[in-house]
Amino acid sequence: MLTSIAGRSVIVTGASKGIGKGIAKVFARSGGKVLVVSRHLNEAEACAEELRRAGGTAKGHAADVTKIGDMQVMADAAVTAHGGIDILCANAGIFPQAKIEDLSSEDWDHVMATNLRGTFLPIKACLPHLKKSDQGRVVITSSITGPVTGFPGWAHYGATKAGQLGFMRTVAIELAKYAITVNAVLPGNILTEGLIALGPEYERSMAASIPLKKLGTVEDIGFAALFLASKEAAYITGQTIIIDGGQILPESLDALAQA
Repeated sequence: MLTSIAGRSVIVTGASKGIGKGIAKVFARSGGKVLVVSRHLNEAEACAEELRRAGGTAKGHAADVTKIGDMQVMADAAVTAHGGIDILCANAGIFPQAKIEDLSSEDWDHVMATNLRGTFLPIKACLPHLKKSDQGRVVITSSITGPVTGFPGWAHYGATKAGQLGFMRTVAIELAKYAITVNAVLPGNILTEGLIALGPEYERSMAASIPLKKLGTVEDIGFAALFLASKEAAYITGQTIIIDGGQILPESLDALAQA
C-alpha cells in the first residue's frame, strides 16, 4: 500500500455513496484525513462515521459543487479540520438517463452544471491551499462514457465526461508551476448501489461484455485515485487511467467468444 497518503488532507466530493464513497474509504484506510462532501449533511456524516468506525479520520460536510460560495466554505472547513488541503478528488456527478428526443434544455444545463461546473469550482476554491502543499494533487472522476464510448440516453453525461478531460489537460499545464498534478480516472461498469439495485441478472449481462467477466468495485476506482494522489505519482500529470476490466478492448462480443 502506498504510504505517502498518511496524514494528508483529502477532500472527496460526491462522497456519501457510490464511487465517491469507495474513494473516501481507500484514502481513509491509507491514513488520509478525509472531508466527506455531499449535498446532504446527514449522508455525509453517516459516511464519515463509517470511516471513523473503521479506524480512519473523517468529517462530513454539506455543500453544492455548483456554487462557488459553498466550495469556498468547503475548502475552509478542510483547512480548519485537517490543517490544509493536499488532495482534491473532484468526483461529484449525476447521470439522469434521457435520449436526445426527450432531453430538455433544463436537464442538459443541470448535468452540465453538476458535472463540469462542479469540477471547475472545487478546484478553483481549493487552489490557494493546494499551492501551499508539497503534494498538491487533483484527481477527477470522468468515465469511459463520452471520452471513449457512447450509450443511448447519456449524451449529456458523455459530453460532460469528455469535457472534463479537455479541461484537465489545460489545467494540468497551468498548475504544473506549483507542482500540482491533475489527472483523471475513467471508470467502466462499477458495482454501485444503483447498479446492484437492478438485480443479479442485469449484473450478469453487463459482466458478459467485460473480458475479466466481472464488474469493478468502488474500491477499484479508489486505488487508482490513491496512486495518482501519491508522492510516487509526482511526475504524472494531465493523464487518464481507464478502470474497466478491459471493457473497451473487444470490437464486438464475438471477439470475447473467440478468446
